[in-house]
Amino acid sequence: MKKADMQAFKQNLLVLRARLRGDVKAIADVALNESNNSSMPIHMAELGSENYEQEFALSLMESEEDTLVAIDEALHRIENGEYGKCVGCDSIIPKTRLNAIPYAAMCVRCAEQQEGG
Repeated sequence: MKKADMQAFKQNLLVLRARLRGDVKAIADVALNESNNSSMPIHMAELGSENYEQEFALSLMESEEDTLVAIDEALHRIENGEYGKCVGCDSIIPKTRLNAIPYAAMCVRCAEQQEGG
């Protein structure tokens, strides 16, 4: 992969990481504020709704944290000159895949095999 392409992907990853860090912080703030500031619900359905919303926010945070880890790993691969190579089979990951998922560590075939079990 060309050095200019690597720099472009690195910049995209840094922007995405900054945005996700802000999103995770905002979700955490909302989830914690709702649990700290909420008054005791009058009806059990309200309690269930609040619990669902908090669980949903925590699940979203966990998913975004996983993406942040994948982004950091991709940035590390850029620094090591390994970015764009599949960690499963060592083949080249197509630029179209990297444009869609810049933190992709595997080619489509290896990713499908991993997800399939």
